[in-house]
Amino acid sequence: MNANAPKNAFSWLPPVSDDPYTILIADDDLTSLRTAVRPLQKAGYHVLIARDGHEAWELINDSPPPDVAVLDWMMPGYDGPELCRMLRQRKDRFIYTLLLTAKTGVDDLVEGLESGADDFLSKPFNLAELT
Repeated sequence: MNANAPKNAFSWLPPVSDDPYTILIADDDLTSLRTAVRPLQKAGYHVLIARDGHEAWELINDSPPPDVAVLDWMMPGYDGPELCRMLRQRKDRFIYTLLLTAKTGVDDLVEGLESGADDFLSKPFNLAELT
């Protein structure tokens, strides 16, 4: 690396490789899953699907884990904020997490961020924003 090169502001991101990012989509709503999965696959991502929080937690603990987890706020098993808290307790891996939610109140957004979410996507979500 050139010593005079500017420091990479995105050094926290995983290194770029030929392997596509793996994205976990966890949502109990089949329509939301279908809406999210196809565009992500077309964009070249490897997509995992979970229909509840327990399936999501199992996939998160697989090896290798997903790079990104898109978690519905309200779903059976563990909900999105609960999964975020569980993920943040693990020190052995980092998974970028997005909460999918129809909630728009400031208190809800604060709760989501305090649970460990890195960002939010509002339902219904914009496909361009998701990809």
